[in-house]
Amino acid sequence: MRSVEEHRAAVAAVLGRPRTVDLPPEDAVGLRLAGDVVAPLSLPPFTNSAMDGYAVRASEAVAGAVLPVAFDVPAGRTDVPALAPGTACRIMTGAPLPDGADAIVPVERTDGGVERVRIDEAPEPGRFFRAAGSDIAAGEVALRGGERVSPATVGLLAALGHPTVRVSAPLHVAVLSTGSELVEPGTPLRPGQIYESNAPMLASAIRAAGGTAEVVRFVADDADAFLARLAERVAAGGIDLVVTSGGVSAGAYEVVKDALFGRGVEFVKVAMQPGMPQGCGTVGFDDGARVPFVTFPGNPVSALVSFEVFLRPALRAAMGLPGGPRRTARLAEPVDSIPGKRQYLRGLLTTDGDGTDSVSVVGGPGSHYLRWLSQANCLLDVPAEVEHLAAGDPVDVLALNGTD
Repeated sequence: MRSVEEHRAAVAAVLGRPRTVDLPPEDAVGLRLAGDVVAPLSLPPFTNSAMDGYAVRASEAVAGAVLPVAFDVPAGRTDVPALAPGTACRIMTGAPLPDGADAIVPVERTDGGVERVRIDEAPEPGRFFRAAGSDIAAGEVALRGGERVSPATVGLLAALGHPTVRVSAPLHVAVLSTGSELVEPGTPLRPGQIYESNAPMLASAIRAAGGTAEVVRFVADDADAFLARLAERVAAGGIDLVVTSGGVSAGAYEVVKDALFGRGVEFVKVAMQPGMPQGCGTVGFDDGARVPFVTFPGNPVSALVSFEVFLRPALRAAMGLPGGPRRTARLAEPVDSIPGKRQYLRGLLTTDGDGTDSVSVVGGPGSHYLRWLSQANCLLDVPAEVEHLAAGDPVDVLALNGTD
């Protein structure tokens, strides 16, 4: 059998290194910058008023002084004359400070005159205006590569005049579930049918990990129909990865294995429970397209555990995103494990009042127990050589539900 580490490396190799894309900043929120962003201009680009008031020479604007108002400077004026000695000008918030002025008197500290203004309180030089470059100077690194684009980042990029920003591209994943027994929720069930759960579960996990996903419904247990549906969707473009669940074991109707064996996908057994049957590779199509594939087993718990163990870290790395840190917690109860296979048990991770992480097992080990999976917030990672862990022993945990 292949080890968990070996298969994790194989999946990562299939996805490859991050690629970049230029997007409008507002469309890049949540993605990571592909490189440093250097400010092409200073912010503010010119010294401007922080208040509605009057631009003056501080030495002339003593309390009680009356100065003629020479002109007005609204925000957006581009032809601002210099301020003559012994005069003031009305100025609005954000408007350029005229040459010669070195202070702003807020309108509340004057009589608000239009032709002449009385200064009721003398200003301090340098008060109430924003100096050019006081936020950032041209040529400075405004944002570091690897930073996540946030709404505030969008504001900074827009202020610097960037119509686009280069980010690590999100991956778009097509999720297929195979099985003639699968029925879309909302449709009445017939005997022998079940509602499809894996595809929407995996698609939501992909989105939570930072990718985009679509569900391709439904693929029957027929290899030719499977390949035809797949080729149709790939030909439409925009697919970076195909993820399947089901059809990879040793049964008589294993459509994924039947369709993809010998076409570039390697099917293996991984020494883990749940999730032993796995597959990954790159498939070529008649139109020349080559698409990475990752195949998971069909049991719901096995499918999601496989995603968390293999695909989530590879997917995030391929999008330039950091993986979630591994944590160690103390067992709240003893755990027995089957030797020879790495066990991933559903768990509930809590933090005690003293800051200590503790974890308890949720539900039984069966790979069909979706209810227990929905109540878990982590997976206990029990090494293959371990047969028993006592209460209080340390154990590695992987966060669930899209958390890092």
